[in-house]
Amino acid sequence: MSLLDRIERVGNALPDPTTLFVIGAFLVMGASHLAVVLEWQVAKPVTVDVRVPVLGADGSPVIDPATGAAVEIAAVDPATGEVLRERTEVAVEARSLLTSEGLYWALSNLVVHFKDFPPLAIVLVGMLGIGLADKTGFIGALLKAILVAVPARWLTPAVFLVGVLSSIGLDAGYVVLPPVAAALFAAVGRSPLVGLAAVFAGVSAGFSANLVVTSLDVILAGFSTAGAQILDPAYEVPATANLAFLRVSTVVLVGVGWATTAFWVEPRFARKSAAEGGAGEADPEALRLSAEERSGLVVGGLALAAVLALMFAATWIPGGPLHGDAGRFPRWVAAIVPLIFLAFLVPGLAYGFRTGSLTSDRDVAARLGEVMAGMGPYIVLAFFAAQFVAFFRYSGLGEMTAIAGGGLLARADLPAPLLMVSFIVVVGVGNLFIGSMSAKYAFFAPVFVPMFMQVGISPELTQAAYRVGDSITNVVTPLNPYVVIILVFMQRYVPTAGIGTLVALMIPYAVAFFAAWSLLLVGWMLLGAPLGPGGPLEYVPR
Repeated sequence: MSLLDRIERVGNALPDPTTLFVIGAFLVMGASHLAVVLEWQVAKPVTVDVRVPVLGADGSPVIDPATGAAVEIAAVDPATGEVLRERTEVAVEARSLLTSEGLYWALSNLVVHFKDFPPLAIVLVGMLGIGLADKTGFIGALLKAILVAVPARWLTPAVFLVGVLSSIGLDAGYVVLPPVAAALFAAVGRSPLVGLAAVFAGVSAGFSANLVVTSLDVILAGFSTAGAQILDPAYEVPATANLAFLRVSTVVLVGVGWATTAFWVEPRFARKSAAEGGAGEADPEALRLSAEERSGLVVGGLALAAVLALMFAATWIPGGPLHGDAGRFPRWVAAIVPLIFLAFLVPGLAYGFRTGSLTSDRDVAARLGEVMAGMGPYIVLAFFAAQFVAFFRYSGLGEMTAIAGGGLLARADLPAPLLMVSFIVVVGVGNLFIGSMSAKYAFFAPVFVPMFMQVGISPELTQAAYRVGDSITNVVTPLNPYVVIILVFMQRYVPTAGIGTLVALMIPYAVAFFAAWSLLLVGWMLLGAPLGPGGPLEYVPR
């Protein structure tokens, strides 16, 4: 029995994933109280406004009569008119969930945690459209057409490439691509779990890579700029800073993912039966489109083209509902889930009414009800996963663990390439405790960006290393909220699949991506090539 088979067996011997989240929530409660009892603290570097006292006409500080303290205001640089900032440290302490206040918070927010669980509404709304298109037969017919167009030998790299590029639409790839990839692999007689793993690796472990600038580049560049300005107030990190590195990363990750699937993951499933997630029988007849299906695809394709044309017009025509930005993101990105819903719903309806699988509005409502009924296991799992994630965040244990690990790295005296690889490891471990990329970088950037600048490492290089570390462990961390829906998709093909199955399935990708992506970054540093437009490797004080 291989190591991965042992991991799968041990993992699946654990209780049901729902029970594991319940156990995890109670463990977090106990650990949070223990941390408080032991008075564990970590120092968190922050940047704050420089405060100066307000002086009265006589030159003495103005006193607030209510508090008896001197009134202070933010200090302003007379040369630039900007508020002066300084770096300081604040103590971060754990919060116990076993105190009266902690227990009240847990109980009073039980519904809020479930309602605000990030993937819940995204998955349910997205699956309404996708599910209807599946129930009418549109997706099945479309998959057949894709298989005719894409040679079987190119299926794996195509799935990886689409998965990596899906980060253009933020988290939408988690919802749309896994069921499609699993169905494609099953249709050609390959393991559906391998298809699921391949696309999950592309979407999640390759989340930071892309061929174009995305909203993620804008967000991270903002944090890097803020961190750099602690030492150099005029420093700016552009959104294009990592573009060249990420484009090459996309090609490398597709190749590494393809090789990992071909030589490591798929051979393991060749020994398994179809009931265990192994390959089933390919059905050539099932891949042939009937005249009815061809007719439905034409109508459905025209409906899809019309929907996409309207979306494009709404995005690019000035004054359109999707034109411009909505805060941090373009409007079309902020509305990506409803757009996906419509992009599947409308052609699904057109296909259904053309082929006769839908005959009335009652049929439509019934099919949508069946879709939601099929999502029942996901909803149950999401409820308990939401409590676990919220408890972990409230306790502060994730942030404290990440800061403590960062402190250990800061005290190490390492060459620049080894320092960056060590930083990747620290970020990857931190990702096991804090799932949000922006939330982690919000406190990693003020610590590591200026620290590395002092030894000549540019903020752009620190940002690139952060992106590598944050992505590679996405596929094995239970705090990735989309792990829940991947488990549900797995259980459609293998009802006995559990956490062990998923972890054993994804470890090869995490290991391979860590090795390849880290080597790529080190090689890039040795070549001395810029990471992208405005992305130097070295920082030279000005």
